[in-house]
Amino acid sequence: MSEKTIALVTGANKGIGHEIAAGLGALGWSVGVGARDERRRMEAVARLRAAGADAFGVPLDVTDDGSVTAAARLLEERAGRLDVLVNNAGIAGGWPEEPSAVDPHTVRRLVETNVIGVIRVTNAVLPLLRRSAHPRIVNQSSHVGSLALQSTPGVDLGGISGAYAPTKSFLNAVTIQYAKELSGTTVLVNCACPGYVATDLNGFSGTETPEQGAAIAIRLAGLPDGGPTGQMFDDKGVVPW
Repeated sequence: MSEKTIALVTGANKGIGHEIAAGLGALGWSVGVGARDERRRMEAVARLRAAGADAFGVPLDVTDDGSVTAAARLLEERAGRLDVLVNNAGIAGGWPEEPSAVDPHTVRRLVETNVIGVIRVTNAVLPLLRRSAHPRIVNQSSHVGSLALQSTPGVDLGGISGAYAPTKSFLNAVTIQYAKELSGTTVLVNCACPGYVATDLNGFSGTETPEQGAAIAIRLAGLPDGGPTGQMFDDKGVVPW
């Protein structure tokens, strides 16, 4: 077995996910680049390796059972364990988007990737994480998923979101349940809020760079033993659910 810390980052071929992979690679970790598009995955791995990272490709479509099972098998064969899972893959609907006008198909599609995809991947690799001495799960959430912030008068979260924001609230709720199930183990599971980052998810309208957005997930991936679990963080600290 490899003695290096082994991480898997989903949706790591571009944007925040790619910068998370780069940051973990800079720590000397071996990083699996999870992505469904073969060309983009290979290009991302090549960029990371050129920068000195120990990166390897993981064919992965988080919405497909067979793909996720195959990815877990690849990790099993490569290292026999997984130390860190960063569930970064996600998609967005329209914005702003009123719930009275949203297409239910859009909601279903977002839930499949942003919530069920996280459950699917997490459950597939959880046996590998249990073999780690310091297992960590980081779920990529958003400030827009905070019900506390959404219901606070005067807080500007960019308008009404009938599909995307609710999927992040759903993800937050799922994260809490994982933390409850895994309490008493060494697995720490938390949500990261990257901020308003310029990516193709928002048409590159964000005010922060992907590298800045990746910082909180990288920090949560390296939490010390006994660190927080079942919480949500941004670069300033705890974000209310």
